[in-house]
Amino acid sequence: MMAPIDLYFWPTPNGWKITLMLEECDLPYEISYVDLSKNEQFEPDFLKISPNGRMPAIVDPDGPDGKPISIFESGAILQYLGNKTGKFYPAEQRARSEVEQWLFWQMGGLGPMAGQAAHFRNYKADKIEYAVDRYTNEVIRLYGVMDGRLADRDFLAGDFSIADMACWPWIRGYKAYGIELRDFANLRAWFKRVGARPAVERAANIGKDEFRERQKRAQGSI
Repeated sequence: MMAPIDLYFWPTPNGWKITLMLEECDLPYEISYVDLSKNEQFEPDFLKISPNGRMPAIVDPDGPDGKPISIFESGAILQYLGNKTGKFYPAEQRARSEVEQWLFWQMGGLGPMAGQAAHFRNYKADKIEYAVDRYTNEVIRLYGVMDGRLADRDFLAGDFSIADMACWPWIRGYKAYGIELRDFANLRAWFKRVGARPAVERAANIGKDEFRERQKRAQGSI
């Protein structure tokens, strides 16, 4: 029987990327919550696993050489799990390159810009309109890129893949970015298509209570 993977997690878009993959692959895992509101990501034991002080991170007791391996950065974790299971990360180089382009697009663009839009719109005590407008407009542009990509296909890169898993949680939070999905018909259809998958539904509910409590604390501090 496969030993469970240790997932260091907090209910954020980057955290949900990994629960999506673990659920889709039907891999056993155990969650250790890393409460960002308490700065637990900076505790020494966690920094040994994730030197950048960011979650998610995993420890797989059954690494490639049979020895434990720790991995931080959500994109690297998705690639690792794809290689481990042979699922959602195609081996053929052309198909793999297509998946990787959209994975890295999310890592370098959609995630950082949406995170900043949410921060300046919802968490900054003294609103800076320039920052709100700048990041919101960039997320709108990025949503448009996805919408165009999905005009003639069901998923971002061929079959359902880690690229879709990486992007879906960042579309899920559209209200926090001041965006309406009805303005992006293809993206909206994709969002519903991915969200209807049973594994995605299970994964997206993990940590919901903790997330709501975090939202209340954050709103109370504004």
